[in-house]
Amino acid sequence: SPPGSGAPNPDAFPALGGTVPARGATDRSATSTAPPAPLAPIVTGHAIAGEGLWAPAGQTVHGAPTMFTTFLRPDPHNTSIVTALVSLDQHLLRTVSVPGTIEPGHGPWAWDSGVPRRERNTLAATFNSGFRFRHIPGGYYSEGRTIDPLVDGQASLIVHRDGTVSIGEWGRDGRLSGDVVSVRQNLKLIVDAGQPVSGLMTNVDGSWGASRNQLQWTWRSGIGVDAQGRLIYAAGDHMRLGDLASVLARAGAVRAMQLDIHYGQVTFSVIQPAGTGYGVSAAHLTGTMPKSPYRYLAADQRDFFAMFVR
Repeated sequence: SPPGSGAPNPDAFPALGGTVPARGATDRSATSTAPPAPLAPIVTGHAIAGEGLWAPAGQTVHGAPTMFTTFLRPDPHNTSIVTALVSLDQHLLRTVSVPGTIEPGHGPWAWDSGVPRRERNTLAATFNSGFRFRHIPGGYYSEGRTIDPLVDGQASLIVHRDGTVSIGEWGRDGRLSGDVVSVRQNLKLIVDAGQPVSGLMTNVDGSWGASRNQLQWTWRSGIGVDAQGRLIYAAGDHMRLGDLASVLARAGAVRAMQLDIHYGQVTFSVIQPAGTGYGVSAAHLTGTMPKSPYRYLAADQRDFFAMFVR
């Protein structure tokens, strides 16, 4: 059922405030400390304070925030929906794709499907990957191994040897080379050339998953890359696929793909240095995200992504 036009759940807004200096950070003082440009709201009228305005979060490197957060409401007819957004500076952060015990399976893997304690000194964030592989035509490549064959035309999150991520259509925007250390595919792009891809809300040929899942009001997540090379992660409950695409495009993504969907599958954690048993403290992007924010510090069944201060 449509979620309606009531007041948004206060816990659906990004809950992270303030920043802390990163441990072991390289001097990247040339990186701007200014936030990305404000986003024009999709829902006009009935403004909510802070909508579309980026606030620093997570760790800093010589005063430069590694990430910023904001939110947009994606649907003028269902104004209770909130999509949280994170803008991630790839000049300050590097990404690692971590295989899960079941998705894709076929271990052992270098980190045993979690972020080991020895790697946590500069850990800045973790977030979920995509669908189960039996539900998609695409594949997975990491640590020099292809677990499921990579398929041309599929949306792909590509991690390069320098730790940067590109997102695009496999065979057009990326191919295996010595520069590629991992590839995670998940159906087709939902944003291309800065615009939501046509046909998202009909999904006639199943390009974006099972029939009619694009119409479900459910938890969704996605990731894109903007013209400046920043990664943009988006997540929220009670969204349709078109809502996710419209928010990512409004946030500046030139290409974007969906990640996992449904309750319990969407997890974005911001990691801070701490003297706890884990060696770090973790907090969810929003208070509505289920499961523990420490989820990916132990072995997980699903593959995921970890981001580290450079």
